[in-house]
Amino acid sequence: MQGLALKILGSAEEAEEIVLDVFSAVWRTAPTYDAKRGRVDGWLFMMTRSRALDRIRARQRSDRLREAVTEQASLEAPYCVADPEEEALVSERRAVVRTAMEQLTQGQREVIELAYYKGLSHSEIADQIGEPLGTVKTRIRSGLVKLRDCLTSLLEGFA
Repeated sequence: MQGLALKILGSAEEAEEIVLDVFSAVWRTAPTYDAKRGRVDGWLFMMTRSRALDRIRARQRSDRLREAVTEQASLEAPYCVADPEEEALVSERRAVVRTAMEQLTQGQREVIELAYYKGLSHSEIADQIGEPLGTVKTRIRSGLVKLRDCLTSLLEGFA
């Protein structure tokens, strides 16, 4: 399975992530396997292939989005707000997000910043901070849940 994922993705780290995801999915969905529909190895290879192709599509979408944002940013003038009311709203939003980010643990904040501000993949983050991939994924997920809850409660205070 890892060989198939590696051949499709061209990256050993991403191939390992795909295989881990497939085995996790198999663990959760094993009772739904129907031997009448095919052999186990065929089922595993199909799941691996599907996830690898999904990863490529996601990468392509991300690349297109990054290019579009870069192109748009180069066409626009530097960010400046002429309307004082809009300036105040932007400043207020920044303060709310900053406050919510401060509610996260250092580990959660670090991985979220690396993922969303620097655009690193989960495996790249794991390599950079020297933590296992599962730990990185858990920190990102729990951090985003906590961030959502904090932002919800902070924004309710403004309503």
